Amino acid sequence: MWKKIVLALFVVLLALLAFVALQPSAYRVARSAAVAAPPQVVYEQIADFRRWAAWSPWAKLDPAMAVDYGGPPLGVGATYHWKGNDKVGEGRMTITRVVPDALVQIKLEFLKPWEQTSLTEFAFAPAPGGTKVTWSMSGTHDFVGKLFAIFMDMDKMVGPDFEKGLATLKEQAGG
Repeated sequence: MWKKIVLALFVVLLALLAFVALQPSAYRVARSAAVAAPPQVVYEQIADFRRWAAWSPWAKLDPAMAVDYGGPPLGVGATYHWKGNDKVGEGRMTITRVVPDALVQIKLEFLKPWEQTSLTEFAFAPAPGGTKVTWSMSGTHDFVGKLFAIFMDMDKMVGPDFEKGLATLKEQAGG
């Protein structure tokens, strides 16, 4: 009897592990907004980490968050390190590529409460009355990340924060 129960539990566990392993490893979250400002104005809000406190949705989650800046003031090599409460954790961003007034790519490293590296991009395109800004984050999940993704959808977790950030960026950059 016990052997059958243990065997059944083993089969269920094996099926669960196989199910998790077969989940997609890649993820991408993206949101866009129209900003009534030229691409250069929007680009300057993104390429200078010191301006993020004015529009980033996470800056308001922990007003006491410790922030350190490194590298050049803006553009490739600029860094932003934060350490805060449980809502924001700890991490680092490094600008890895810029196309002035068109693109900012950022290596996003979460350090705590878990380690994860993602690619974040801000793409700017001229649009009637201003600029279309697309904020995206992409990366891959390891096995634990795949398991987590079964229960928590990255798009539903991060997407609303992108929407809040873009709405505030829209206000900061001119409407």
